[in-house]
This record gives sequence, structure tokens and C-alpha cells, in this order.
Amino acid sequence: MKPSGNKLLLFIFLLIFMGGMFFINLVSGSVFIPFRDVLSVLSGAKSAVPDAYWTIVREFRLNQATTALLSGAGLAVAGLLMQTVFRNPLADPSILGISSGASLGVALLLWVTTAAGGQALLHYGFWGSVGISLAASFGAFSVLFIILFVSRRIGSMTSILIIGLMISYIGGALTGLIKYYSNKDDIYTFVLWGMGSFSNVGSSMIPYLIVVVFLALLSAILLIKPLNLLLLGERYAFALGTNVQRNQWFALLIGGFLTAIITAFSGPIAFIGLAVPHLARNLFRTSDHRILMPAVIIIGASLALLCNWIARLPGFDGSLPINAITSLIGAPMVIWIIVSRKNLYRENV
Repeated sequence: MKPSGNKLLLFIFLLIFMGGMFFINLVSGSVFIPFRDVLSVLSGAKSAVPDAYWTIVREFRLNQATTALLSGAGLAVAGLLMQTVFRNPLADPSILGISSGASLGVALLLWVTTAAGGQALLHYGFWGSVGISLAASFGAFSVLFIILFVSRRIGSMTSILIIGLMISYIGGALTGLIKYYSNKDDIYTFVLWGMGSFSNVGSSMIPYLIVVVFLALLSAILLIKPLNLLLLGERYAFALGTNVQRNQWFALLIGGFLTAIITAFSGPIAFIGLAVPHLARNLFRTSDHRILMPAVIIIGASLALLCNWIARLPGFDGSLPINAITSLIGAPMVIWIIVSRKNLYRENV
């Protein structure tokens, strides 16, 4: 299916906006760097720019903007997959308890580190950040493996959804107990991580993040046709020759993997996975995944870049919490679009 003229123009506008936001993230911040110098840095002309500009762009802003772009796109696709599989407009990447598992892993690491070494992980600098990412990965992927194991044995998506919610409650309860027995430095570190940040990924890890997120997004794109059939109902999809349970399992795997890897690197980023699919449906007035899939990738990346730029605007003391920005910017936008186009969800694919 080729998009109509209006949809094609909208795609072009969104792509231009995403590219513009990416470069704005490189140019602006506590130190303004001329656009020409940013281009020189990206082209590798180190001698043409001051050393300070080179360091700021290559070591900090480029990594941060790339992480925001990948995280936004990945979480948006994960949210779309969850909403389609569970046929629930309130489903988001955290619905299976994966974010809760990551939080439990981080809280447990902070508690164990303090108990064993006598000081909070906050004082370990770079290695503390690496440890937090590894702990979040372990917790997130542990929950993902549990969900995938259960999904292979239970055919009901409703039952899997309930199990995911129960895992989330269990993880939240255990995290609360650990925080209760932790010292104030541990709690402070955990709160900072829970606010979300796109600045945790260094130059050495960016290539790995690009590869794994790109492969996961490509796998999601390959599921477009089965996802469209799932919208018509499981019985109809089965009658058309679709292996419903296998495709649902693959969708859970891809969505869960994207959630786990992004949460491990960026923390539990809120709102994007829930809201972006709704924004895409309303902007393009369709539920067709052939249009929605590329749309959520572009919109998710753009929204994450916009929020990251706002969080680092000059005048703020440091960076504002990403989760606060994503909710404050996106929620009113979604409410307005849904209210103004309230008949969209009555339409067919």
C-alpha cells in the first residue's frame, strides 16, 4: 500500500522535523555551538573547530542525541506491538513488568554494593554507571524470559497480560522493601536512574545500541502483515492461514527486547511507548501497520529528541528529568488530538 499524497507529505514533514531536532540537539545546550562547527565535527575535520567544541559534540551531545533517537523509536514500536497483541489501547512497553524487573535489578545492586563495600554505588563513578546498566539489563531480561516462557505454554493473551501485571506488582513491592532498608545515597541514585536519561551511553556502547535496536526494528517491520491480520480478530487471522500464537509470541519477544535494552541504557522512560501509537493513528487516521510502523518510528524518535532538547535548554540548572518532560509535552497533545478526532477508533483498517 502506497501512502496517499497527504500522508506522504506528512511523512516528509515528520522526517524533516526529526532531522532538524537531531541537529538542534547538537547545536544548543548550556554552550551554543555554531551549525557550521557541528558539521565540521560530524565530517571529522577536528582541526577546523576548537577542541572544546569537538569534545562537547563528539563525546556528549552526539551520543545523547543518538540514544534519544533510538530510544524513542524503539519504545514507540514496543508500545505499538503491545497494543496490537493485547488489543488494548492502554498497553505500553512496561505492561509486562519488564521495567519493574529493571528497577528491581538496580535497587538490588545498590543495596548489595553498599552492604558489601560500605559505600553507595554513587561513589564508583563510571563503573557505578556500568553496574547500574548491567543490573537493569539482568532484571529486565529475567522478566522477559519469564513472560516468553509463560506465553509458550499459555495461549491466552489476557492471562499473559495479567501475569505481567502481577510480576510488575511483585517487582514494585520488592523494590520498595529494598529502598526501605537502603541508605539515602542509594535511594538518591535509584531516584535519579528512575527519572530516565539519554546521557548514560558512552561512545564505546553506541555502536552496540544502534545494531541491536536496528535489528529489533527491522524484525518488527517484518511482522506488519501478521499484525494487520491480528486486528481483524484471532479467528479470522487463523482462517487466513496465519499462525496466531507464533506471531503473538514474536511480537512479545521483539517488544519486550526493545523495552529491556532501552530501559537498561536509558532508564524507565515513561509515556512514549503509550502515547506515540495513538499520535500516529490520529495523525494518519488509520490503524494499518504498513503506515503506522514507520510513523511511530519517526514520531517516537522526534518526540524523544524534542524532550531531550527541552530538558537541556539554557537556564536550567543541569538537565531536567526526561520523564517529566515526556509527560508534560506529550499528554496534552494526545488528549487534544483524540478529542478532536474522536471517531478514529471506530474506523476499520
